[in-house]
Amino acid sequence: MSHSTTAEPRGLGGLWSGGVNPYAIPYKKMGMWLFILSDSLTFGAALMCYAYLRVGSPNWPRPFTMSSIALSTTMTMFLLSSSLTMVLAVHNANQGRRGAAARWIVATMIGGLAFMGLHLYEWNHLIHEGMTFSHNPWGSPMFGGTFFTITGLHMFHVFTGVCYLGVIAAGFGGGKFEAMDVEVSGLYWHFVDLVWMFVFPLVYLLSVSMGGGH
Repeated sequence: MSHSTTAEPRGLGGLWSGGVNPYAIPYKKMGMWLFILSDSLTFGAALMCYAYLRVGSPNWPRPFTMSSIALSTTMTMFLLSSSLTMVLAVHNANQGRRGAAARWIVATMIGGLAFMGLHLYEWNHLIHEGMTFSHNPWGSPMFGGTFFTITGLHMFHVFTGVCYLGVIAAGFGGGKFEAMDVEVSGLYWHFVDLVWMFVFPLVYLLSVSMGGGH
């Protein structure tokens, strides 16, 4: 006699059978972690190329004065502060306080916009001093290309992050999204902040002209 069974396959140690929690992790969060992993490889490759070119070029420029470092440090503080406001947004979202969470997300966006504004001001200053993708007046012409590529790639991620957070703030504040959506957007924002903590010392602090000029 044959016996039918209604048991569904559990798969992979019984953790997932095709539902929304692969490996006991919500699929949205897992998707963001996979994106972060792949994107970290891109930034890692870019920073390794920069480090290789810097070590291999005897005339690598040091275009940043102490005032430039003060500006980039201010940029860094805005970005780090935005990570704190993002933590508060996630906390309030998990507590069900939609209005407060949306306001903290907006505060995070303001930090990101301030970072971009100062960054564009810095770009404008360097361009007026003669720096382009293929030329600069201080040394190896490869500096301009690598600087604009790495900082531009990071600033693009900040810009997309601000847009992403804007959608989440409007949707969560209006009752459309859940706390998980806020948490997933927070993962992206913290990743963007973490990348800057590698860019800042490698590109800026190691390229300071201690003599006060270029």
